[in-house]
Amino acid sequence: MKFATKAIHAGQEPDDSTGAIMTPIFQTSTYVQAGLGENKGFEYSRTSNPTRTALEACIAAIENGKYGLAFASGMAAESAILSLLSSGDHIVSCDDLYGGTYRLFERVMRRYGVEASYVPVGNLVAYEQAIRPNTKMIWLETPTNPLLGLVDIQAIAEIAHRRNLLVVVDNTFASPYFQQPLKLGADIVVHSTTKYINGHSDVIGGALVLNNEEVYQAIKFYQNAAGSVPSPFDSWLTLRGIKTLAVRMRQHEENARTVAKFLAEHPRVERVYYPGLPSHPDHELAKRQMSGFGGMVSFQFKGTHADVAQLVRRFKVFALAESLGGVESLVCHPASMTHGSIPQEIREARGLTDTLLRLSVGIEDIEDIIGDLEQVLR
Repeated sequence: MKFATKAIHAGQEPDDSTGAIMTPIFQTSTYVQAGLGENKGFEYSRTSNPTRTALEACIAAIENGKYGLAFASGMAAESAILSLLSSGDHIVSCDDLYGGTYRLFERVMRRYGVEASYVPVGNLVAYEQAIRPNTKMIWLETPTNPLLGLVDIQAIAEIAHRRNLLVVVDNTFASPYFQQPLKLGADIVVHSTTKYINGHSDVIGGALVLNNEEVYQAIKFYQNAAGSVPSPFDSWLTLRGIKTLAVRMRQHEENARTVAKFLAEHPRVERVYYPGLPSHPDHELAKRQMSGFGGMVSFQFKGTHADVAQLVRRFKVFALAESLGGVESLVCHPASMTHGSIPQEIREARGLTDTLLRLSVGIEDIEDIIGDLEQVLR
């Protein structure tokens, strides 16, 4: 099946008891058993639930993976990956990454003896040089948050697998529609399903997809033991969102291309970050590695922090808010919002300044989107 078909049907057979075409919300905590060890595949909903099982199967299918696991949030999914590590282990990570991931590495995992090193996003030599005898994992975002840099997944996978390291790719910005990291050699794909996969800003969730059964069983054990799983209703909402993922992503990208081009030509804009622009340093890699460029655009405003503080109050279509990937357009100030947990000197050294704004370009009419940007910048 092609992507759009899998998004609608994978893991979602009509209900046996009623013929309902939509997967039911199995709002139950436990399941009656006929006798000792005699059940219908479900015992307790922290361990497994039919609605969540359908979601996990669907996400695995659209990422072209064997195994899917759903979690209560993207950070819960990341924590499950890190449960594979032990005290004394080391991670190599790209340096431009979500502030919550940095916080998890530095303020949680470091306390347990797991250390992370950060290297420039696209510098393949730096990744190889950062590997130590105790390195167990290479962690990538591509495109990155918020500067939209790209990492060559296939090249990193080759470097990592020569040393038996796991490659983790956060595919949240691209979505499975535009990028398939497992096909490029990644071992684990992580998503904040809150974002494009759900797409309607009404649920928090996370997911992992992978092919290695041993790694899958280890993380599945953690999922059950730690218990950070989505509710049946959240699983159902996410399944419903996935059904329109293909058509939404096409519109997100079409609008984002127009926005990026408009901003690149605007005198009040210093720099635009969007891999779909030919001027983007990773444009050729994006064309090779992705099937589209996504709906995220960041830009540096020519002005001061005070100017930006005034500017964000003037939006009419874009809403000033954290998160991304919903049908509505959002504007975010990473330095004070999504990446505020990263120390200022580190943020600025990475190019994440007080005049950087990140746009999650929605699927509203493009004339209204551009009109909003015009009046704000004017």
